Amino acid sequence: MRKRDRSPKTYTRLTHPLVRDARDAPLRRATWEEALDRTARGLAAARGAFGMFSCARATNEMNYVAQKFARVVMGTNNVDSCNRTCHAPSVAGLSAAFGSGGGTSSYEEIEHTDVIVMWGSNARFAHPIFFQHVLRGVHNGARMYAVDPRRTSTAEWAESWLGLNVGTDIPMAHAIGREIIHSGLVNEAFVLRATTGFEEYRALVEPWTLSLAEKVTGVPAAAVRELAHAYARAERAQLCWTLGITEHHNGTDNVRALINLSLLTGHVGRYASGLQPLRGQNNVQGGGDMGAIPNRLPGFQDILDGGVRLKFESAWDTVIQPHYGLNLTEMFEAMEDGSLRAVYCIGENPAQSEADGEQAVRRLRELDFLVVQDIFLTKTAELADVVLPATAGWAETEGTTTNSERRVQRVRRAVTPPGEAREDIDILCELAARLGHDWKYPDAEAVWNELRSVSPDHYGMTYERLAEHQGIQWPCPHTDTLEPPYLHGRLWETDPERRGRPAPFGIVRHDPPVDLTDEQYPIRLTTGRRLDSYNTGVQSGGYASPLRRGEYVELCPEDAERYGVVVGERVRVTSRRGSVLAPVWVDTGLRPGLAFMTFHFPDEVDTNRLTIEANCPIAGTAEFKASAIRIEKVSASGPALR
Repeated sequence: MRKRDRSPKTYTRLTHPLVRDARDAPLRRATWEEALDRTARGLAAARGAFGMFSCARATNEMNYVAQKFARVVMGTNNVDSCNRTCHAPSVAGLSAAFGSGGGTSSYEEIEHTDVIVMWGSNARFAHPIFFQHVLRGVHNGARMYAVDPRRTSTAEWAESWLGLNVGTDIPMAHAIGREIIHSGLVNEAFVLRATTGFEEYRALVEPWTLSLAEKVTGVPAAAVRELAHAYARAERAQLCWTLGITEHHNGTDNVRALINLSLLTGHVGRYASGLQPLRGQNNVQGGGDMGAIPNRLPGFQDILDGGVRLKFESAWDTVIQPHYGLNLTEMFEAMEDGSLRAVYCIGENPAQSEADGEQAVRRLRELDFLVVQDIFLTKTAELADVVLPATAGWAETEGTTTNSERRVQRVRRAVTPPGEAREDIDILCELAARLGHDWKYPDAEAVWNELRSVSPDHYGMTYERLAEHQGIQWPCPHTDTLEPPYLHGRLWETDPERRGRPAPFGIVRHDPPVDLTDEQYPIRLTTGRRLDSYNTGVQSGGYASPLRRGEYVELCPEDAERYGVVVGERVRVTSRRGSVLAPVWVDTGLRPGLAFMTFHFPDEVDTNRLTIEANCPIAGTAEFKASAIRIEKVSASGPALR
């Protein structure tokens, strides 16, 4: 096989503002004054039809100011970020069960647990830092089970791999729940005291016998039974998941189905027993915590709560709209019907990260005004009317970020930003001033202290304490004490008043993938990440990696033989939405009928031309994990197709 060029496209670091003089004119260099004035005019004309895309890689302080800009300056709750394309179902599911969208455990706890269930997660590739804690847990004697359609690098470390069919997570979870119930392994004291809806749940899972689960999921009944008994009998157990659970049209239901197992066994609210949704971007958790989502104000406080709104209205001297805004998915739909005409996009690249990519680009092109604030000239920035060069969230900016275990940590400026790049907060405040709001934040700490004044969960986290403890997990309501590293210990209280609201079982039903396979599209395509690259490749493409081999469509040996293709041979991959050309890779971790691709090299192979915009109705996340495709050999003289 001829060696491929392993150097993906590198993106130009933005060093000065760019503006476009007409829709078809090229971007040209501008002064900051001109770029900010143009932006202010574009946004002022769009009040009532505006959306803010905030950034899950930028600091908490930037996300706080960005959502405040949307709500105070633009008068809308239409603010969201890429959490919508990944973990919004985790937040929705955990919130519905426990009233809080954060993972319930700390990383350290997985080192001291007895059973680890990695469900829909190739954490070794997608979350390598967290996986180091998993390996310590395994080294300490924990039994690990991997539930994933692919036999991934993570699964290689597991005691047992349960290779379920894509989109059958709920049947699997229900069968485990039924087996726990029928085997008398329910933690009855916990269920009686801390939950509601058990009898309805029992009836829901009763049809899901092990034999039916084997038929639907493809996993041997004995393996399902073994996992059920191991999880339920463990003194401590951690259930972890990633996008294999959430990126489905019923992602929130999938999350609820997993949470049900923790409620059934009491594996939540105790040290080393909990639920871990693993976030990929460095500040997905923090972006939501800061209120850069359409339904929550900073501190994850419900925008529909009149008392909460009054607190923020007093602090910000404004009126907050008493309804939820549009999430990212809904904002794209509003572009389609013309009710959303302007977007302020900070650090996101939706032109390449949204499902059904051609449709996403068309909608962005049809906006009246698009401003992009970023560190690179991304494909989204290339569509903008104004491009504002920002500092990087890493090494060029002061502030904080919050990781998957809810730990807020300081980040610090260590290098000088290039050219005329300015800090995100500085840019937002300059625009706010041009639109009539004189915000004075001398530094990031001033923003953080304002956040602390309105968010009880963050009140105790001064910059000084964050440095002293090398990060603090929320909630931290006091400046002189720290809370336990796990959430929801209240559920174990014997006093009903201290125990508070019980956790309801989720009554969720199996709903197969929307994009069904058939004779025309016989292969199930699922997507994910690789260790050496990152999302749409904008940030990782500029760095060399000995592991990087570019984009391939991965097939099992049997399918490669059936199609008569070999490693490196280009094939046409076609879904009901589009086609791409991609070279073949053969992976023995796949099964017949299952293919795998990533989003890391969209300039080389635009995988999102294949994916479907079938969204979870609760969280708005698209079904990136389940597209129906066909594979066709391409002759050397065939048409060029990307």
